Amino acid sequence: MNRISKSLTWLPVIAVLLISTQSAYAHSDSHQAAGFITGFGHPWSGWDHIIAMIAVGLWGAQLGAPAVWLLPVTFPMVMAVGAFFGLIGVPLPGIEIGIGISALLLGTMLAFEAKPALWIAAVMVGVFGLFHGHAHGTELPDGQNGTLYSMGFVIATGCIHGVGIAFGLVHRWSAGKAALRLAGTAIAVVGAVFTWRALA
Repeated sequence: MNRISKSLTWLPVIAVLLISTQSAYAHSDSHQAAGFITGFGHPWSGWDHIIAMIAVGLWGAQLGAPAVWLLPVTFPMVMAVGAFFGLIGVPLPGIEIGIGISALLLGTMLAFEAKPALWIAAVMVGVFGLFHGHAHGTELPDGQNGTLYSMGFVIATGCIHGVGIAFGLVHRWSAGKAALRLAGTAIAVVGAVFTWRALA
């Protein structure tokens, strides 16, 4: 619980960053609901985002506690920071490459059942979250509320992580362990394709 409390202390910081986007963008109130809906739907619209976020949940479940909650909390927290930078126009080079590599490396971790130190796994997931968040932030539609848009895709990300965790619970059985390694291999291959396309 102590680690959970430490992680939750960052939530006010993220909230301030998201709220401050309201002053950075003068969006009309008539588009607030649309902003949340658009944000919630955005992560589901691209397989590059979906497989990486599912992989975070799968890897967390594979690693077990406390990674099973720490990784899915770290990703959206850092993703919100990346989104803030994207919303205010701070550049981050290699966005698509970073997103592709996130799926490639997360899939590889799953495939080999890698068990690095918890802080290394958290930093790794956090860096990936930064790239995904920046991509979301820069794709805010004109005229929509940046705060609610950000809230939408952060909540959607949590849902996708939850899907990964739910499937990852099969890790408790030997057949499930093999299935997760196979899923990791597939995710790594798809991530390699995304990375190759981004580099091409």
